[in-house]
Amino acid sequence: MNPDLALLQPYPFEKLAQLKSCITPPTHLTHIALSIGEPKHPTPSIITQALTENLNSLGQYPSTHGLDSLRESIAAWLCDRFALQTTDISPHDHVLPVSGTREALFSFAQCVIDKQQKGIVAIPNPFYQIYEGATLLAGAEPYFINCNENTHYLPDYDSVDQSVWKKCQLLYICNPGNPSGSMHSTTQLCHLIKLAHRYNFIIAADECYSEIYFKDGKKPVGLLQASATMGNKNFARCIVFHSLSKRSNAPGLRSGFVAGDPAIINVYFRYRTYHGCTLPLPTQYASIAAWSDEKHVAQNRALYQEKFAAVIDIAGDSMQLEKPDAGFYLWAKTPVADDVFAQKLFQQQNITVLPGQYLSRDTRQGNPGENHVRMALVTSLDECVDAANRIKQFTQSL
Repeated sequence: MNPDLALLQPYPFEKLAQLKSCITPPTHLTHIALSIGEPKHPTPSIITQALTENLNSLGQYPSTHGLDSLRESIAAWLCDRFALQTTDISPHDHVLPVSGTREALFSFAQCVIDKQQKGIVAIPNPFYQIYEGATLLAGAEPYFINCNENTHYLPDYDSVDQSVWKKCQLLYICNPGNPSGSMHSTTQLCHLIKLAHRYNFIIAADECYSEIYFKDGKKPVGLLQASATMGNKNFARCIVFHSLSKRSNAPGLRSGFVAGDPAIINVYFRYRTYHGCTLPLPTQYASIAAWSDEKHVAQNRALYQEKFAAVIDIAGDSMQLEKPDAGFYLWAKTPVADDVFAQKLFQQQNITVLPGQYLSRDTRQGNPGENHVRMALVTSLDECVDAANRIKQFTQSL
């Protein structure tokens, strides 16, 4: 067995199941799960129709590069969404389809980490757990950069010592953030790109929540967009990860892409020819339909906008709830310890939320997820309203 497997911590939902295991919730209340970020809005018909119309292509092996038409649709979307020049993005050189961002974020570290150097991978804290698992199984050491209220829940990059940057091989960023929904500015992204060039590391930008935004219609800035702005038009040391799971409510399609530095893309392509996670052709045709349409994405944003407004209006006066810049999570401060809050909320109201400390790691400065819970507003508006009323009743009883 790979001895590094012993370094992996239980997944947050394993800890949550243990927390709830000794509790019987009230049976007269239906269970409402706000713990898992699985989109529940209907998958658009343009995707399902393209999928079913191309089922006859299941008789062919898909290539690692993917269909030319898929990479072309992705490149066109990148240019349109992030104000990139079509001459700067080559569908062949800059884009590679992947089986969703989860597998790509994990496998990317296995590809680019030099195990012989005993390097560091810098990770936001709290974080998507794949970042840590990928780091440990690639033989590197995770370094957690805390995201606190005083930095608008963005990583405190100024707190990172020069000695850490010198050993850093890979920096994961989540923009917009999970769980906070906070967005990096162009200035912050350009600063990170300058650091990457100075200290010779790669930036892996998880941008899977980039299309769910609210604040006055302000779109999250992408890493490639910032790179082009500062004149780094070959996107050196910059790789972005995008998915159709959140943008297009198609988590089961397992379709996304990576894009950026062509030299890194080429190496990652070679890795993936052995890795074997190629997209089935019906999935690729469905993906072309999805990346080529923005109407369903705007409708998706409107649904989340409505739910955030309703939940905050109902429960916002009973606990600190702030609408995020983007994403579909409420990163809420709790009046008691986050694990106690989650346990008692389930016990009294049959609602499941995720304790913030389960998404974080202890550091010298403490655990930045403590006294927070993550609430995923992925269920229906009616269920979100029901949950908000129950949460209000619960918090007022504390």
